Amino acid sequence: MDPAEERRHSKRQQDHINMLGFVSDSEYGIPKRCPCGGRIIDEVRRKDDYDTLPGKRFFTCKNYEADGFHYRQPWVIGVQEEIERLTKRVEEAEEVMLGSSNLCKLIDRLEDQVKMLSEQVDDLTVQVATLEKVESAGHGLE
Repeated sequence: MDPAEERRHSKRQQDHINMLGFVSDSEYGIPKRCPCGGRIIDEVRRKDDYDTLPGKRFFTCKNYEADGFHYRQPWVIGVQEEIERLTKRVEEAEEVMLGSSNLCKLIDRLEDQVKMLSEQVDDLTVQVATLEKVESAGHGLE
């Protein structure tokens, strides 16, 4: 085989292997679309299909071929992964809600501190004004 043709063939094989990996890695949860662009259908095995578990359900690409480039995922696995993903999102949302509750308490405390500091500034402003009057009255006596 020509060395250039051999390199092209090797590159095509590597691309094929990489694509199989990408498809495999992307198959998580309930698939929305197959990497080929095909629609996902809900497939149920019939009793006449050779299977130890007739009636088993799959999320399957409408254009499914057993070449590794199309989804055919057992229904139970897809649903389980989707439940895990949603559970994680709920836990994250609970953390955010707890954080916002704590944040509201912190804001209330800060508002109280600002109110107290504003009152102190008002008191100090009155004291400064009083001292300025005393000082200007004292200059007037000299």
